[in-house]
Amino acid sequence: MTGTVLWGTGSAIVERPASDWLAALEARAPRTRETLRLAGASRAIREFAVRELPRTGGPLGPGRLAAALSLTEEQVARVLADLEPRLFFLVRNARGEITWAFPVTVAPTPHRIRLATGPDDWENIFGA
Repeated sequence: MTGTVLWGTGSAIVERPASDWLAALEARAPRTRETLRLAGASRAIREFAVRELPRTGGPLGPGRLAAALSLTEEQVARVLADLEPRLFFLVRNARGEITWAFPVTVAPTPHRIRLATGPDDWENIFGA
């Protein structure tokens, strides 16, 4: 990559070499990967939500998550409280139910997904 980029520094925007921007991205990459990495109950809850939201077409409550994943409701509540502020992973409604888990949502949007092989093929895309 050659050229320059506009770089926000405080309230100023300055022109800098694009190589500075790439170096900054590279330096931050390990921390970003760690921030986005999910394991254990966090990963299980998110993956379950991604599979189940399109299958059920409705929000997923903490009780359903706990029962399906053999977790306590307290464990689910802690994980959801950790994941939701990160927005990339999930969003809950006012009742605390998951309505959105990247890349799927049960909230009304103008977007639609249609699987060429039918709705039962969702497991082949997102796992069983």
